[in-house]
Amino acid sequence: MKIETLRERAARRAPEDYFVGEVWMQTVAAPEAPSRLSALTVSFAPGARTAWHTHPAGQTLLILSGRCRVQSRGGPVRELGPGDVVRFAPGEEHWHGAAPDQPMTHLAMQEAVDGVTAHWLEQVSQDDYLTPPQD
Repeated sequence: MKIETLRERAARRAPEDYFVGEVWMQTVAAPEAPSRLSALTVSFAPGARTAWHTHPAGQTLLILSGRCRVQSRGGPVRELGPGDVVRFAPGEEHWHGAAPDQPMTHLAMQEAVDGVTAHWLEQVSQDDYLTPPQD
């Protein structure tokens, strides 16, 4: 058994190359062989979001608080709330972040493939981000 207290898992600012706005990440699980699981709580200020990206083994998000916006390349923007789950297939280009007027925190779960959990692409344009969500 391994226990890590909240105090031992300090939050860190997300890299500006891959995020827009104020975003904080806190590790929940880091891949330790033979496990490949990576899990983080990620907190977004209103209007903050990821860049477009993919995950080699897919990704699952559990929305913990606030309003989350998500989009797959070519699909509609969707808005989710606490308790909602979204799964992205391996290689599926997508982004996610907070609504323009509300913060959001989610639990992000993905597996490492050859030590890689994400492939980062270009930033999401302001026009794409502000597209009204569909139900």
